[in-house]
Amino acid sequence: MYPVNLKAATIAGLTAFSSVTAIPNAVDLAVIVVPRDAVLPVLNDCASKGIRSVIVISSGFAETGLEGKQAQDRLLEAVRQQGMRMIGPNCFGLLNTDPAIHLNATFTSAFPPSGRMAMATQSGALGIAILAAAHRLQLGVSSFVSVGNKADISTNDLLQYWEDDPSTDIILLYLESFGNPRRFARIARRVARRKPIVAIKSGRGLAGRRAASSHTAALASSEVAVDTLFQQSGVIRADTLHELFALARGLSDQPLPKGKRVGIITNAGGPAILCTDACETGGLSVPELSKATTTALSSFLPPAASVKNPVDLIASASPDHYTHAITTLLASKEIDALIVLYISVTFGDAAGIANGILRGISTARQAGGTNIPIYICWMAEGDLERTFQTAGETIPTFPFPEHPAVVLSKAFRYEAWRAQPLGMIPDFDDIDFGTARAICAQALSREGPGWLTVEDTRALLASTKLPLAQGGVARTEDQVAALACDLGFPVAVKLASHQILHKTEMGGVHLNLADEQTVRNAFAAIRARLAQENKLDAMEGVLVQPMLSGGVEVMIGVTHDPLFGPLIAFGLGGIHVEILGDVRFRITPLTDRDASEMVREIKGSRLLQGYRGHPAADVEAIEEVLLRLSRLVEEIPEISELDLNPIFALPPGQGCRIVDARIRVEKSSPAV
Repeated sequence: MYPVNLKAATIAGLTAFSSVTAIPNAVDLAVIVVPRDAVLPVLNDCASKGIRSVIVISSGFAETGLEGKQAQDRLLEAVRQQGMRMIGPNCFGLLNTDPAIHLNATFTSAFPPSGRMAMATQSGALGIAILAAAHRLQLGVSSFVSVGNKADISTNDLLQYWEDDPSTDIILLYLESFGNPRRFARIARRVARRKPIVAIKSGRGLAGRRAASSHTAALASSEVAVDTLFQQSGVIRADTLHELFALARGLSDQPLPKGKRVGIITNAGGPAILCTDACETGGLSVPELSKATTTALSSFLPPAASVKNPVDLIASASPDHYTHAITTLLASKEIDALIVLYISVTFGDAAGIANGILRGISTARQAGGTNIPIYICWMAEGDLERTFQTAGETIPTFPFPEHPAVVLSKAFRYEAWRAQPLGMIPDFDDIDFGTARAICAQALSREGPGWLTVEDTRALLASTKLPLAQGGVARTEDQVAALACDLGFPVAVKLASHQILHKTEMGGVHLNLADEQTVRNAFAAIRARLAQENKLDAMEGVLVQPMLSGGVEVMIGVTHDPLFGPLIAFGLGGIHVEILGDVRFRITPLTDRDASEMVREIKGSRLLQGYRGHPAADVEAIEEVLLRLSRLVEEIPEISELDLNPIFALPPGQGCRIVDARIRVEKSSPAV
């Protein structure tokens, strides 16, 4: 280690040098902590010395405004010209617990124990708190990096490093922003197949809902995009720092659950109810136990005990009761995970209970119950900091009954994600991208950013081979009547206007018109209402369509997030979509697995499967629409918003029909 300082002869007992170039030996890493304007000259000295790795802790760069951003740009340019790599600026530093390295290039004294968790944070101040918590909780860390402004090395780079790091089994992230979220998704999806990634993303309340005129954009927000990105990439999202560490303990110390059946052992009813509620809220089940298992439990428990699940040993539970209950449940093959609760309800022997729990776990593990995760909720007055270890195994311990259930539910969802195939991105070679691109380009050239006309919208969707309902645009009363007769009654007549989006509010929708005269009357009524509102110039004509019967109304939409790229939405359709909010999102490109999950995740999915005598819907046809739209908006980023609502999903084998559609185009660059 070589301290560099203009004035000091020694620092902390080490010989100091007046400049980097004065150091006589080779240097692997430079940690720069000088005023902002001195950073670039020091970095150039490092380059002259042959140092290729630097950590810039100094602040005053992009986080301070335009002048700082310009200084950071100059710094990054020098880094790249010299073939260097840089962490920072405005960071807290780097820490590596490998005994062969034992590097603490931070200014924390809370050096955590060596372990197999890697951590990265964008907040330097929070980094101090994270390391202090890891030290206090004795969470083993392999390496820690504060990325600061991420001018050069980013979280994406660290994920790729930790992916192959033999010292790292789990990755923890504190994120405030994404530089390139689509690249993050690609990397995280690959890494999470091998190692759990747990992330906490701050700023949930800052995004809000942006002003938007389409249903999809009104439902989407940057926070929705973050949740969607994590879900698709297999990243486990923690809601709080406490949960981040709880997940770290659970994932690093126990196997992942192979199913969602949870057994609960308790000595009090209240905590067990809270734990059960949290399990079911998180998508887990607390199943009934078999007759054989309840009989086995009854053989050693007092008559007042409950041998149902949760198994309530009652307040007088002894260490042996816990031991035998644990071994019985773990041997039953009826659960995929076990949560053991203990609360001080009497002046009993907490230490004895702890030993009884450990005996049960040890015995069950020796008998072959090695693949079932076990969590403990320990609420023993005066003994809250107890740790549970047996035969080299650490059992995660939590202070409240909901905590292990939350950790277990997220661990289960992660394992379920990891067990699923990655999915395929279909390549539809029948999509006419040339025509679709030309329609968008001509509209932008003709009118600039805005909504496409009804005719352009239908032509663009037809080029994508999407299932449009029959129909056409008519501009005169006679054309409307002729088109209706050709299509066959009953028909719908709807205002065609790219300026008036919500047609119902303007009296622009007339349904179930049974003859020519009612069609003519509808056309006249629409013109009269628009004239009354001084909006007749916005009328392009009317769209005439045959009435559809049967099927389930659904909606599919797209909104283009400036950072995340296109988000596709799916939900039940009609006018209630924004009120109900029963919508699922995915970031493009969609795989066949994404499309299938979207359709099945909404609360109203039972309507698509057939409900109370109503026929099921053609789910495969819906999924194909999702996948074709994904290809379309990936290929043509000028599509900034799109709504297909409603789509009539007909019975299986009959496909679906897009009844209403609107598309907005803007000049755009594709997300990378």
